[in-house]
Amino acid sequence: MLDYLDSWHEHGSPWDLWIEQYEVGRQRFAELIGAEPEEVALVASASAGVNALASGLSFQQRNKVVLGEFEFPTMGHIWMAQRPRGANVHFVDAVNNRLRVEAYETLVDRNTLIVPLTHVCFMNGFRSQVADIAKLAHDRGALVLLDDYQDSGTRPIDVKAMQVDAYVSGTLKYLLGPPGLAFMYVRKSIAETLVPTVTGWFGQKYTFAFDVKLLEPAPGTRRFESGTPPIPTIYGALAGIKLLQEFGLQNVADQIRVLTKTLISDALGLGIQIKTPLDSVGPLVVLQSKDAEALVRLFASQGVVCSSRHDGLRISFHAYNNLDDVRFVLRLLEENLQMLVTSPAAISTAGET
Repeated sequence: MLDYLDSWHEHGSPWDLWIEQYEVGRQRFAELIGAEPEEVALVASASAGVNALASGLSFQQRNKVVLGEFEFPTMGHIWMAQRPRGANVHFVDAVNNRLRVEAYETLVDRNTLIVPLTHVCFMNGFRSQVADIAKLAHDRGALVLLDDYQDSGTRPIDVKAMQVDAYVSGTLKYLLGPPGLAFMYVRKSIAETLVPTVTGWFGQKYTFAFDVKLLEPAPGTRRFESGTPPIPTIYGALAGIKLLQEFGLQNVADQIRVLTKTLISDALGLGIQIKTPLDSVGPLVVLQSKDAEALVRLFASQGVVCSSRHDGLRISFHAYNNLDDVRFVLRLLEENLQMLVTSPAAISTAGET
């Protein structure tokens, strides 16, 4: 961020330098997910990217949108907002905090246009069966959009191997960057068939032509970009990605897996009810709580940053965490069992101690 401030202070408005960083960002994001740079758009938020994608789709031939109820709210909002354009939105219901492939199979049909899919649920850490759902959707002619905001940066990702048609994530969470920047992959063969109506000068082929009367979308996925990019955030985001690449994303995944398994195992030993699947490899572990917001405040007073989602206390691990952190969290949990949903045996044991 200081590098950005220096460029601003020394040069005033060095757009050549800033655009260079902007394109380096596109390259780094593409490397991160196994895509080509021309298949990546830099956008201000995941919502901005998905809105641009949705605006370019037609609901005339196929009009059905099928998404699970575990999606982040913005995903539901965006697709429901397409209803005046003809979108027919259906939600896949969860059973016992799980979304099963069979439930998608019931709803996805030959009239389905797109299946937006969360990789990891922000409320309970459930991980979708991406490969199975993508195959199901593709067999019936539908597109698949993967929202990876809750997982990107915690393990290696290859969008080609996953066979998703579009992918969106942002820098705020596990990519160790500041807010205000997201990126979206759209398979090139699909991107160039779409003309988004949510657009701007950076989504045009000739960005610096300054021709107000010319509308010519950029080639590839860059056409889903809009206005002036958030240059300061790009500087910060590049530093975060560089750090993760130095760690090695497989090393990051291995570390998170150990921490997640330890917390789940020991929390079960305390009798705590866990909303996250017990075979989870992270990064989220969500513990059922009687007052999650109060626990968040209590943990913050002890230097532990976590969050609440409905009745869940959400613990998130990354490469900078270690087993000492897990032990500290477990001690806090044991000291506050009365604020968590536990088995009767755990309450009895806590009373004895």
